[in-house]
Order: sequence, then structure tokens, then C-alpha cells
Amino acid sequence: MRKYQTKYNLFSFISYLILHILIFSSSQNVIASTAGILTTDLQSRILSRFESGSQIATFDNQTQSWSIVKQDKILGYVFESKHQVDIPAYSGKPINLLITINTEGVFKDAWVLEHHEPILLVGIPEEKLQQFSDQYSGKSINDKIRVGSSSDPSVVSVDAITGATVTVLVVNQTILKAARKMAIKLGLIDISKQQKPEKSTIKHQLFTKANWDTLTGDGSIRKLLLTRKIVDEAFIGTEAEGIETASLEQKNETFIELYYTYLNAPTVGKNLLGESEYQWLMSELKNNEHAIAIMGNGLYSFKGSGYVRGGIFDRIALLQDETDINFRDLDYYRLNDIYPEGAPSFKEMAIFIIREHQEFDPGLSWDLELLVRRQTGPLDSAFVSFSGSYQIPETYINRPAPIILDAEEEEPVWISIWKQKIFQIVVLCISLLLLMTVIFLQDWLVKYPKFLHSLRRGFLIYTVFFIGWYTLGQLSIVNVFTFAHAYQGDFRWELFLMDPVIFILWGFTAATILLWGRGIFCGWLCPFGALQELINELARKLKIKQFELPFIIHEKLWAIKYLILLALFGISLESMATAEKLAEVEPFKTTILMAFQREWWFVTYAVMLLFVSIFTRKVYCRYICPLGAALAIPTKLRLFDWLKRRPECGKPCQLCAKECEIHAIHPDGTINANECHHCLDCQVTYNNAQKCPPLVNKGKKRKRRDNNIQKNPQSIEITSL
Repeated sequence: MRKYQTKYNLFSFISYLILHILIFSSSQNVIASTAGILTTDLQSRILSRFESGSQIATFDNQTQSWSIVKQDKILGYVFESKHQVDIPAYSGKPINLLITINTEGVFKDAWVLEHHEPILLVGIPEEKLQQFSDQYSGKSINDKIRVGSSSDPSVVSVDAITGATVTVLVVNQTILKAARKMAIKLGLIDISKQQKPEKSTIKHQLFTKANWDTLTGDGSIRKLLLTRKIVDEAFIGTEAEGIETASLEQKNETFIELYYTYLNAPTVGKNLLGESEYQWLMSELKNNEHAIAIMGNGLYSFKGSGYVRGGIFDRIALLQDETDINFRDLDYYRLNDIYPEGAPSFKEMAIFIIREHQEFDPGLSWDLELLVRRQTGPLDSAFVSFSGSYQIPETYINRPAPIILDAEEEEPVWISIWKQKIFQIVVLCISLLLLMTVIFLQDWLVKYPKFLHSLRRGFLIYTVFFIGWYTLGQLSIVNVFTFAHAYQGDFRWELFLMDPVIFILWGFTAATILLWGRGIFCGWLCPFGALQELINELARKLKIKQFELPFIIHEKLWAIKYLILLALFGISLESMATAEKLAEVEPFKTTILMAFQREWWFVTYAVMLLFVSIFTRKVYCRYICPLGAALAIPTKLRLFDWLKRRPECGKPCQLCAKECEIHAIHPDGTINANECHHCLDCQVTYNNAQKCPPLVNKGKKRKRRDNNIQKNPQSIEITSL
């Protein structure tokens, strides 16, 4: 058993048009050239891993690597992971590493070149990530390297980083997969000589009625039992030794009792789930997808809560051969009940899906790994992992003859991500279609203000909870800078497709800006903006007094957000990492992406902005937001202006200007599209014959005329004559 200590945003094609306005000519190349990656310090670091007198040869474009040579002998290779794999991390972006291996396939070094992890950009020191990658030195690309400990003696352990489990899991996969792919490319691994059997298939026609004792007795369902004593002993020798230990009477208490099984086999799946649930589950699975069930009792939860924030279950993993399979929120189904006779009740149960791109073979043995964490200090933790093996009963499967391994390219990562997030994509697209319907039918909807206000309130709640906290679909000024740098450097569409929710939102936002202006996004689709508006609406219902600045001051404060935008954009040309840190002027990361799970100063800043919203609507959006400023610039190019005005608006009528809750209407009656959030309140007033002064006056004149006609009906005849 091993012990260790430690302390999904991109946008679409049409947004190119928006950024084109922001990007000015610059002689500086903001993306480092390939050769420029190897700084003097990095070269010294790399060469120190090899014999004295070795040198780094010129970059080979064919293999995308540098050779380490001494005289005429090649000692090793250096390459960037991004040229081999693209695995999205917590931020939705890949982590790029400079990896060094020798000709035997042994890691000599792994250096983090670039990452966009929010937890590491601000919070956990970046040195922690580098210390993690340093652990690979001396290990082989053929090793079974795992994050955390394992009871399997063949597994090689690397320590984790407290609070960044998702990130290090991705780094581990990135290093291993990139190195193996490069080794094949360089000829260090000859795949033509490797024999590998085809994947086993399930006997779908084979079904036998079985109770719980039968399924557990023949190995169809396996069990991992940990007592508090076993867990306490596993932490001996770590800083967590003695922490949370059980008393003498508690030693034999169940820490966790875990049952796990493979569901595709009908004898297991139908007996466990019932006929209807089994058929439903199989209909949900695509070709080459598999389902496992995990059921647990005891003090410890195998689910944990990390998947709520990061979208990944960081306490469990499935291990098969060289593949680590980590489960995300979209791979999870709730399991409400099981039906075998004699089955015990469980505290928690779940179904997890192994996706088709993960190359799982049901006929081979696999391990279920459970990660246990103990807090050793405010920022420090110790981890130990336990594993249980699983081998499907031979009668359930067909084993084919061995075949030569094909070196065929894997499915692009972005395609698998879109497949995994199909639920989020479908719901988002439906909501965007609904929003478009609202915009096109706005002239009709404004005649029914109660219905429109209820619809808008419901949509804002959806924006906060689904787009914001569930899908993490909060657009940011960092997206703008990312696209700007890609525009001037190595532009690759696959990187912008890594996060489908952000991609779709940016595409929709870019299109609506060109048609109607920034108001559609800022007023309907921004989670933080929606949260501010909902807070202010609640405050108004509670009759909390509202405060507004005089328009002359309010108008001048608009400039602040444009100055912030220009400053951040200029800094990004020099250092993207610095710009990302300074972009913390946006509270989006704290409020939406990390759900306030940050240091107190970030939380204080975000809460302060939300608190101000109680008394004044959307202060941040009006005066500070650099993203709003960036979207306002191309708003001047909009093709349509569907917000109607009358000649009397502003002179003399000031009603809409006073009622506009973000003061986007000038005293002269004109609507400033750069500041308008398209809430449609002014259009409701415009169509209200009982409220709009010009309509009220017209109604009074019509009423007087009708009264005169009733008193003097002869006037109709005289007028007609």
C-alpha cells in the first residue's frame, strides 16, 4: 500500500468579428515560437539530466521534438505535450508540459510550460504543480503510474496536491499519454510487434435468474471492506498519523463497505436493476460504452462533493492496464434501488458510464480505486488509496483471438467532450432558441407585462443555476484575450471546441451582438449579471430603498470599464498569465466557477459587489465589467434596432428614462445601445396606454372627441358632408 502527502473557455467563429475590432497591429508576437520555448534556464535544466558534454539538437518538425545528443549518439528527446494530446483540465483548457525522456523510455524531466487552472493561478502556489511533475523523473513510460497510493504492488505512486486533485489527474494522463505517443512516433515502442487481443464482447442472450448471494458468491459483484483500523494503519508514517484515529472501541467500525459490479452483462444488470431499468440503461449506452454500479455503506462517501464544483469524482477511479478512467458528472446516473433477493440496503448507490473513447475491455481485469483524504492543516492533507480488483465471470463473455495492434489515431478529444456533454448542449440550445423566440416576439410579449416579467425572472434563475453553477458557462474577458492571442499566433479550432457550452454561448453572443447589440447577453445570459439582478429585484420587493447617481455622473462612470479593458488587453500582449491574474477584477471565477470556495479576499470582493446590488441595480455591469466594455464596442455595428421610441420621448416625456433601472436611456429619450441590457421594460411602458404619457394624452383626446360626438351627433353628419 502506498502513502503520500501534499499540501471545461473558448468561443466560436463569429466572435472573430468582435475581436477583429479590438485587435490592433503589433510587432510583438504574443505566442512564443517553438524554438523560444527552450530558454537558457530550461536548456541547462534539461542537459543537467544527461551526460556532461551533451547538447540539444535543432527542432525536428516531423516528430515535433528536440534530440539530446553527445557527439553522434542520441541520448534522449524533449517535446511539448500539447503537440501530442489535448486533455482538458479543471479550467477546460489543456496543461502544456515540456517532457524529457531518454532512449530507454525513462522520464528525465517534466516541466510545466503553461496552464490556466483557476485554483493554481490564484490560490495554491504554482510551485506545487511543478513539484508534482518533478516526481516523474526516473519513472518509465511503461510504468503504471497512479495519483495516490494503491494496494497493487505493480503500481507506481505519485503524490497529489491538496485542493487540486482534478488538475493532477489530468497532468498524470497528459504526461503518460503524450510520452507513449511520442515513443511510438520515435520508434522507441514498436507497435507492429505488439500483440493485443480484440476486446471481449458480452453474451447479451445469456441470462440467469440470481439472488444477491449468488451474484456475490460467483464474483459477479465484488466487495471492498475497510474498517477504521485498516484506514488508521494506512496513514501510519504520514503527517496524518494520529489524526481522526478511532478509539479502541471504534477500531472495528466500518469505514466503508463498497460493492461494485459490471452492469452490461444481463445476468448482473437485469437481476440488479430490474428488466425495465436495465433496458433503459442499455438504450442510453452507445456502442463500446459500459456501465458499472457502485454501492456503499459506512462513514465515508465514495462520491464526495468535489464533482459538484469540478465536475469530476475525485475519490474513485477505474484502472485497467495503462488506462486511468476518471468519472465526470455526465458519466453519473443515480441508482435509486436494487432488486436481487437478499440484497442489503445501501447508504449511497451510483451508476457510472465508461465512455467509448476510453478503450475499456470488459474481459480484462480492472481495479476500482478509492482515495481517502485526511486534513493535516489549513492547506495540507495526506492521502491513501485502496483498491479492489474485478474479473468478470468467464461465462458472461466471448473472447476473440489476438490481433495485431493497430496504430490508428484516436478520436479527437473535443468530439468526445461534446458527446459527454450532450445533455448540457441540448438544454442550452433549447434555452437559446426560447430566448430568440422572446426577442422576435417582443412586440407581442410586451403587451402582457406580468407574463413577460415572470418569463424573464424564470430565465434569469435558469441562467444563474444551470448556465452558471451547473455548466460553468460564464464568459470572461480572458476568453477575449485568448482569442486575440490565437488570432495573432497559432490558431487551431480544436482548442476552441474543447468547451462546448462556452463555444455555443460565444457563438450566440457574437451573432446577437451583430444583430441587436450586447444587451441580449448582458441582460439574459450572464450568470453574474443575472444574480445581481435577482438580488436587486428581491430587495425591491422587500421595499429596500434604492440609490441612483445623477445622470451626468453616471454617464462619466461608464468610461471606467473601457479603461479597465484597455489596461488588461495591453498587459495581455506582454504577459497572458499576468492579464489572467489581473482579470480577477471580474468576480466571475469566485462567484460562478468556484462557488465562493476561495481565499477570503476574493470572496469579500465578490460579496461586496453583490451586496451593493441590493441598493443599486447591476453596479458592476454598469461601471466595472471589462467584458461588457468589449462587447459594447462592436454593438455600434448592429444591424437592427427594435426598441421603439416616439417623438415625445425625452421632450417632454422622461418616464422611461427614470424607470430604466440601469439608466441606459439619455434625458433626450435616446437609448444607449452600448449600455442597454434589453430587459424590455421601456417597451412595456411604450405599449401601456394607461402609463405612457403620449398614449395617455392620445387617449384623453380620443375620449373628449367621443364625448363631443355623443353630445352633438349632428357633427358627424356635418363632417361627412
